[in-house]
Amino acid sequence: MARIAGIDLPKNKRGVIGLTYIYGIGSSKAAEILDKSGISQDKKVSDWNDDELAAIRGYITENMKTEGELRSEVQLNIKRLMDIGCYRGQRHRKGLPVRGQKTGTNARTRKGKKKTVAGKKKVTK
Repeated sequence: MARIAGIDLPKNKRGVIGLTYIYGIGSSKAAEILDKSGISQDKKVSDWNDDELAAIRGYITENMKTEGELRSEVQLNIKRLMDIGCYRGQRHRKGLPVRGQKTGTNARTRKGKKKTVAGKKKVTK
């Protein structure tokens, strides 16, 4: 079992795909890590030997922020925006989209499940 940065990588996937299971590593960074470590991108995670695994683990710990460290940095950045009261911080505080998306009809992911508001009742004669 390949374990890097506290994450168990899936054995049956290619190395490039397997590394993307780590928070903070996407497909381009995964390819860069394997190139710098001198490992083929087509090699499966289960085929990595201990030396290759150590090389990957060493490169990631020396050159990148991943998992808990990166998550805490992102949360601190959001908290800083909210503390200084800038526009983006206000949007975070209200739970609305931060990057200019329209909110009239969409933005359900940020706003949560739809809250139905009752319509006006018709007056009967």
